[in-house]
Amino acid sequence: MASGKIQTVLGPIDPILLGRTLTHEHIKMDYKCCLRPPWRESDAEKMTNSEFNLTNVGWIHQNPYSHKFNLALGDEPFDDMVKELNLFKQEGGQSIVEVTTIGIQRDVEYLAKTASATGLNIIAGTGYYLDHSLPPEVKASSVEELSKTMVKELTEGVAGTSIKCGVIGEIGCSWPLTPAEKKSLLAAAAAQSQTGAPLLIHPGRNEASPMEIVRILQEAGADINKTVISHLDRTFFDRSKLLELASSGVYLEYDLFGIELSYYQPNPALDPINDAQRIQNIKFLASEGYADKVVIAHDVHTRHRLVKYGGHGYAHIQVNAVPKMLTRGISQEVIDKIQISNPKTWLTFK
Repeated sequence: MASGKIQTVLGPIDPILLGRTLTHEHIKMDYKCCLRPPWRESDAEKMTNSEFNLTNVGWIHQNPYSHKFNLALGDEPFDDMVKELNLFKQEGGQSIVEVTTIGIQRDVEYLAKTASATGLNIIAGTGYYLDHSLPPEVKASSVEELSKTMVKELTEGVAGTSIKCGVIGEIGCSWPLTPAEKKSLLAAAAAQSQTGAPLLIHPGRNEASPMEIVRILQEAGADINKTVISHLDRTFFDRSKLLELASSGVYLEYDLFGIELSYYQPNPALDPINDAQRIQNIKFLASEGYADKVVIAHDVHTRHRLVKYGGHGYAHIQVNAVPKMLTRGISQEVIDKIQISNPKTWLTFK
């Protein structure tokens, strides 16, 4: 067990070594399981594997889940990904929580190789993504079988390797929650109870989803105080509901920094927020006494968000969001809590 330590893909580290941390990113994954039609039916022919150019990059930014090449982050050359990650390191970044799980082609050996090449602390996730991405054998497994796999990956290693995961998640939840996803959620709670590992949840795209998940986890004996609810950027638009979730004791994650978009393909009913609004919500949470429960990231999971393709990259928070936070009255002390202290507390095994 890694009690009192943070488990990276290269082994356990003392929590003091974590430093500035992105708590929800992807480095290698495949998101083609989430290919969606473009906004306009007449644009269907653009759903191709063509590479980026100046004539299509604007369309890809508006229809990121309709371009197959864009969804294949896992196909990016290794050296190019190292360059992308080094941009974060050059801006003072030290650690990345890589939450690719079963269903979207996790590769822990690749993550270990990346950690060695960059010197970053990379923490890998165990668990299962959304129902539609899962293979039949996972859906047929019992809660006990799913939990046993997670525990093994946290304590022994993944798929015959000695590379251990350091976080449970992201655990994929839809709205409404499917039977397979509920089993996955219950298994995650059991694995957390057994190992003392941190837990991270991908909630359904409905404002009722996070509290439903919290109730299920509480009834299953999970440690809510070591649990992150992700993607609040696209889930809560009512601050009273945000405060209700905050009062449960979970970590509150704004992890879509860098996305400035009016059209949200996964749920067209939503009007997405931008970085300025994210920062105002974080300022509000800090004013309400929850500065020690906020964590942030970009959730890079498509190619169009890489610097190579004209995107904001993994250093965007350091380069753009942190200065904006300071101009909006969020102190450096609070920023350090969000980027350093909170991830350290969350990621340290009990």
